[in-house]
Amino acid sequence: MTGKQPVVFVERIESKIFLIRGQKIMLSAQAELYEVEPRVLVQAVKRNIERFPEDFMFQLNPEEFANLKSQIVISSWGGSRRAAPYAFTEQGVSMLSSVLRSARAVQVNIEIMRAFVRLRQMLASNAEFSRRLSSLDKKYDIRFKAVFDAIRELMTPLEPKKKRPIGFTANIEGDVK
Repeated sequence: MTGKQPVVFVERIESKIFLIRGQKIMLSAQAELYEVEPRVLVQAVKRNIERFPEDFMFQLNPEEFANLKSQIVISSWGGSRRAAPYAFTEQGVSMLSSVLRSARAVQVNIEIMRAFVRLRQMLASNAEFSRRLSSLDKKYDIRFKAVFDAIRELMTPLEPKKKRPIGFTANIEGDVK
């Protein structure tokens, strides 16, 4: 790796990766990363459509688009849009550098690939941690049941004892007790 700063920071890219249809994707609306307008990006893709099979790119359906807009919490996201944006999978994003044909596209794609890899590693480590925690829970559940029961017992508040009243009470009928 050279000492140069990345063209786009991985954290900025990660915030633009969404999970749709069980896949991590980036939208054509994120074309600003490449310093091009979304329509320019879509035109380049359409001119090279044979490079973008279904598993590389798909168009969001109206429900997915509405859901995504609500998640992003921007009502006019993308301005007045006639069609839903295209979603590019990791392989589709990789293919974009070949159709955009600019030095910036290549550099941006390198950073995007790093972001996808980093997200994949984080998901894998979280899954491994969850699996190990579940395994430990099952393994030690029996051994520590007594300890957990004792802790729960100590945590339950004690019922207050009924206190005897101090002093004397007067009987309304005239008897003093």
